[in-house]
Amino acid sequence: MADLLLKNVHAPNGDGVDVLIRDGRIQQIGSGLAADPAVAVEEGGGALLLPGLIEGHTHLDKTTWGSPWYVNEVGPALTDRIDNERAWRARSGHDAASHSRDLALAFLRAGATRIRTHVDIDTDAGLRHLDGVHATRHALAGRVEIQTVAFPQSGLLARAGTADLLDQALAQGADVLGGLDPSAIDRDPVKSLDILFGLADKHGKPVDIHLHEPGELGAFTLDLILDRVQALGMTGKAVISHAFCLGALEVRRLDGLLKRLAVLDVALLTTAPASRPVPSLRACREAGVTLFGGNDGVRDTWTPYGSPDMLARAMQIGLRNDLRRDDEIAWALECVTGAAAGACGFADYGLASGARADLVLADASCVAQAVAQPAPRRLVISNGVIVARNGEDAAA
Repeated sequence: MADLLLKNVHAPNGDGVDVLIRDGRIQQIGSGLAADPAVAVEEGGGALLLPGLIEGHTHLDKTTWGSPWYVNEVGPALTDRIDNERAWRARSGHDAASHSRDLALAFLRAGATRIRTHVDIDTDAGLRHLDGVHATRHALAGRVEIQTVAFPQSGLLARAGTADLLDQALAQGADVLGGLDPSAIDRDPVKSLDILFGLADKHGKPVDIHLHEPGELGAFTLDLILDRVQALGMTGKAVISHAFCLGALEVRRLDGLLKRLAVLDVALLTTAPASRPVPSLRACREAGVTLFGGNDGVRDTWTPYGSPDMLARAMQIGLRNDLRRDDEIAWALECVTGAAAGACGFADYGLASGARADLVLADASCVAQAVAQPAPRRLVISNGVIVARNGEDAAA
C-alpha cells in the first residue's frame, strides 16, 4: 500500500491543509506538510476535503442498476410491492451478486466508502440474496466496507421458517438483524419483537428495524421496541429506520419518545421522502437523538428513483427539513458522514490522525455548497488508495 501526500485542500472549517497518508491511515493533517521524496504527491487544487461519505440504509440486493429499465406497474400498498418484488426476482433470476457490485461501485465513484445494506431473507430465496451481497463484499474488500442487515422483507411471522433463516444468516456473517413493521405486517408485535430480539441477543448483534407504521400505531410499536432495548441492555445497538410516526405525533407524545430514544442511544434513519411525515432533524438534535441518512432502494421494483450520490441525499435531507443557513446545511452533511458512522458502528472514521484514510475532494467552496450543488467528486480515496477521479474509476 503506497503512501500519499495530498496537498493544497481546504478542510470543512475553511483552513487550508495538506494530508499525509501512511499504510492506509491518516498520519497527519496540517499546513505545509512535507514527506519523503519517495512518497507520491497529489495536488488537491484547493478543493474541499471531506471524509468518505456513508450510505446508512440501502438495498444493494434489490437494485436493477446496470440492467434495462424495469417497467413498474405495481399496486400502491406495501404488501403489493413486497409480493411483486418477490415474484419478479424469482421469475427473472435476478442476480444479487452482480447487481449489488455494480451499485456499490457507483456509490464508491461518488465518494461513499462505507455502506449499510439490508438484504432480503425469505422462505422463497433463503439466503441466496445474502450470499450474493457477501460475494460483493468479498470482491470489494479494501475499497468499500459493506455491512449487511439480515432483513425479513416479507415479514417475520407471516411465513413460517423465516426466523430460522434469520438465525442462519446471522451465523453466516450478517452484521445486523433487521425487522419490519411488527404490528402492521406481522399483526402480533409482542411475539414478533420477542423472536427478533431473542435472535439478536443470541448472536450478540445490533438491530435495525424498518418502522413505516404511522401515527399512534407506530408510536405504540416504538415503545415496545424500546422496552426490549432497555430490558436486554442494548443501549447504542439499535436503529429505527424511517420512523414516519415521529413526524405526525402531538408534541407531548413526541417529546416522550425522543427522550427515551436519547437515553437508550437508539438512532433514527431517514431517507427524507417528500411523500411521508418524517422525524425532524432539528427536534432530534435538540433532544440528543442521532438522525442519519440513506437512500433506501436505488432503482428497483419499488421505485425508479434514487442515486448513489450521498451528497444528493444530504441535499434531500436539507430540503425536507427546511435547512437554509450554511451552518444548518452542515447538519445534513453530518447525516451522511459522522452521524452515520456512529449509528452504524463504522470504526476509525473521520478527518483525524489515525483514522482510516477515506477521503473525498469536492469542487465546492464550503460544505453548504457541496450539499446544495453536488458536483462529480474530483477525487475519492478509500483506505489510502485513489479509487476514483471526476466520477470515473481511477484505473480508467
